[in-house]
Amino acid sequence: MTYQTQLFPWCIIRPHPNMRQTIVARFRRRCDAEAHLRILRQLLPTAPHTIIFDLTPETPDQDSEGTK
Repeated sequence: MTYQTQLFPWCIIRPHPNMRQTIVARFRRRCDAEAHLRILRQLLPTAPHTIIFDLTPETPDQDSEGTK
């Protein structure tokens, strides 16, 4: 996860039938995501959208695993 994505942890996602998901937009605050979701639901009433808090962990470095 990059620093830029850490600044915007609230995401609106669109789930797909094959258990995949697409991030539609990212926000700093949940209230901003909720306002955008209301607009999306007016524009695309049949498309499902969900708000999530993205907590993707950092990937550990190869060197920090303690291998010599």
